[in-house]
Amino acid sequence: MVSVRVLLNQAPFEATLQPDGGGGHWLKVDRKLREAAGATFGDTVSVELSPVAPGEEPEPVVPPDLRRALTAAPGPAGAEARAAWKDITPAARRDWIQWITSGKRAETRVLRIEKACDMLAKGKRRPCCFDRSGMYDKGLSCPVAEDEMGDS
Repeated sequence: MVSVRVLLNQAPFEATLQPDGGGGHWLKVDRKLREAAGATFGDTVSVELSPVAPGEEPEPVVPPDLRRALTAAPGPAGAEARAAWKDITPAARRDWIQWITSGKRAETRVLRIEKACDMLAKGKRRPCCFDRSGMYDKGLSCPVAEDEMGDS
């Protein structure tokens, strides 16, 4: 994942490019950003990207269930997990969030949140055995426009 500063039709924002599963990246432009740029679906837009300097990584949006689990984690282990979460970099927090949210089943997500709190409490700074690139996890891919999908 690569964090960038973006100008979309001169509307500025920061984003993290997502792995596309093929060695590249894609940029998600949500409705709010699209509207700020004055663009609608099908428009041609101007896009300028520049990398965010190391140490200036944007903070990821923490899913509510993970935020609740970190807040509610009891005792010294909970305090250690919260302290570790605050101490790691935004890029590391993004890795934890990606690992947690990449599970296909709700039960997997719940188990990963519990495991993340436990691992953070034990001083682990990154999730283990996680494919950040998307090269081996076919669950990571960029969206494809309907007119490009063909009739397979």
